[in-house]
Amino acid sequence: MEERFYAALITCFFISFGVLIGGSVFGSLSAYITGEPPISEMMSSAQRLRIWAIVAAIGGTFDAISTFERGIFESSTIDLVKQIMLIIAAMGGVKAGILIISWVTQGEL
Repeated sequence: MEERFYAALITCFFISFGVLIGGSVFGSLSAYITGEPPISEMMSSAQRLRIWAIVAAIGGTFDAISTFERGIFESSTIDLVKQIMLIIAAMGGVKAGILIISWVTQGEL
């Protein structure tokens, strides 16, 4: 595999990580401003942002669907494997973000 793909894996990981951490932090800030408990809001917003962080990291769902279609119908299995690896990298970023949020909030999600 080429170096650009490895760069895309790392980028995908950190985009999903950043979306989850940033969204949770700003969600807890809004809870603080409105008088709600910010720690519980941070935990619940991290749960709600998981799928959106993955979708943002892989660049939207239409590119992923067209890559899966190309991999299945045009026998381009390398594209299919690359897309699956990108999704796994995004899931890893989400898992790392949730782990850090659970450390910060000292609770389980």
